[in-house]
Amino acid sequence: MSAHSPAWDPAQYLRHAGHRARPFADLLARVPALPGDRPRIADLGCGPGNVTALLADRWPTAHITGYDNSPAMLDKAVVDHQGPTPGGGRLDFTPADARTWTPGEPYDLIVSNATLQWVSGHPDRFADWVAGLRPGGTFAFQVPGNFSAPSHRLMRELAGSARRRDRLADVLRHEDAVLAPEAYLERLTGLGCAADVWETTYIHLLTGEDPVLDWVKGTGLRPVLTALADDPEAREEFLAEYRAALRVAYPAGPHGTPFPFRRIFAVATKEA
Repeated sequence: MSAHSPAWDPAQYLRHAGHRARPFADLLARVPALPGDRPRIADLGCGPGNVTALLADRWPTAHITGYDNSPAMLDKAVVDHQGPTPGGGRLDFTPADARTWTPGEPYDLIVSNATLQWVSGHPDRFADWVAGLRPGGTFAFQVPGNFSAPSHRLMRELAGSARRRDRLADVLRHEDAVLAPEAYLERLTGLGCAADVWETTYIHLLTGEDPVLDWVKGTGLRPVLTALADDPEAREEFLAEYRAALRVAYPAGPHGTPFPFRRIFAVATKEA
């Protein structure tokens, strides 16, 4: 995450849990067989644990640890998901920061879903994580690739306006928060992995009033909401302007509001 670590709200994040889980399922579908009979799996940036639990469906005997640096997210994950799994495995959750976490034991799979965009310089961590894999193990991740989309561009424009610049100009991420797919491929193959990298643009059909605003309140807008938490008037003023701009950028249709969302995927398997 950036130096301005946002405060997270698990309930707000989970309001769009179905849409948010879809890319993780698509990522897991490309993960090959793991080397261990009882795989050891790490989920970096596990959030409230709802998608971490999907790992136990795919690998029922696995010992899975979800790592996150948000106490609120971890508390939710522990209450809802920690413990033995039906297939004889186990789910645990523990504090860790992806900026500094290094595997303390060999892993069959290290996975990260929509987290690394918050970690400045995250490609420089790949070598440590690949080194922590068993031979034949896999490192797989998914990150948003939509930082040039209106949802983010409008947010940055409002935050960078003259009257807000001093307070908000440095809290938001820009397009360099993630690499181009080709650059991820180069990094991962350079570490001796067989890499599969691709991108997908989902067209989520959102319902309800101002659904795009509701979506970003759970993720991309968190740094602004955190920075303005002690100034409710400034917070509501920002939200009013942003809401109006989003209504123009993402007009509601007869069946809901289409919300295009590009994501970048990578599956890198270490030589057996």
